[in-house]
Amino acid sequence: VTRGPGLEPALWTGINFAKALSAVWDIPLIPINHMEGHIFASLLRKDAQISNLPNYLISKENPTNIQYQISNIKFPALALLISGGHTELIEIKDWLNYKILGATRDDAVGEAFDKVARILGFPYPGGPEISRLAEKARQSMIQDSGFRIQEIKFPRPMINSGDFDFSFSGIKTSVLYLVKRLESEAQKNNPRASASFISDNPRLREEIAREFEDAVIEVLVTKTRRAISETGAKTLIVGGGVAANKLLRGELTEMAKSEQAEIFISEISHSTDNALMIAVAASARLSILGPNIAENKFKASGNWHIDMI
Repeated sequence: VTRGPGLEPALWTGINFAKALSAVWDIPLIPINHMEGHIFASLLRKDAQISNLPNYLISKENPTNIQYQISNIKFPALALLISGGHTELIEIKDWLNYKILGATRDDAVGEAFDKVARILGFPYPGGPEISRLAEKARQSMIQDSGFRIQEIKFPRPMINSGDFDFSFSGIKTSVLYLVKRLESEAQKNNPRASASFISDNPRLREEIAREFEDAVIEVLVTKTRRAISETGAKTLIVGGGVAANKLLRGELTEMAKSEQAEIFISEISHSTDNALMIAVAASARLSILGPNIAENKFKASGNWHIDMI
């Protein structure tokens, strides 16, 4: 069961239910860190080759017919965990050995996507819609020989900060200010212009989405590249809901290849929060550390960082 991090009232709902099941079924209860779940979900592969895996990661009950298996990786490894609530770079020196190198100081990357989508007139969750519009803008540029309806440029916050922290609130604010300015200018030039100027101009909205996505991805890729270089990571693990972003997956794959690091990105179905990722993390912990990790007196921990496990 997920102990944290997250909203404690929600965590307590799951924990209390799990404690009840543990008592009724007389089975061990294992508290799991949500972010560790994303790491192991990113290593899951259907019908993966298991011949070179350490023994503690192979199912003893059914070693020859396994639907999912945890991929073996080389250490040190680096995890980029990107979701609506978290943006973190984590160094992994060995199985279950974590060190947070950097995290967002304000909005997580998924949160920024959803907020920008709302500014552009889309309901929650709006991240996938931003990516769809951005892709349309890129295709239009190709078809129109690079023509852009308006030159738009957003900042790349903290891209050269020298650390591994992130900040996406500033990009979101830049989008908001641009939209307000464009709508104000449209009203000034034409008092009858619609108040929803951006929504009425799909090409402009696509360009805003494209530049926003480009800015965010450039920051993520640049910082991750430097983290690989400084840690000597041989493996890059990418998980969380934003890992489903098509452009980001491609950019990170190319970057990892150039840095000679093997990359594991969660399958699309495993990117967003799911029960499997918590079960797999629990299974791995049980296999590596043994049954003594089971307990039933723990509390929800809203700020339970992965390096506190």
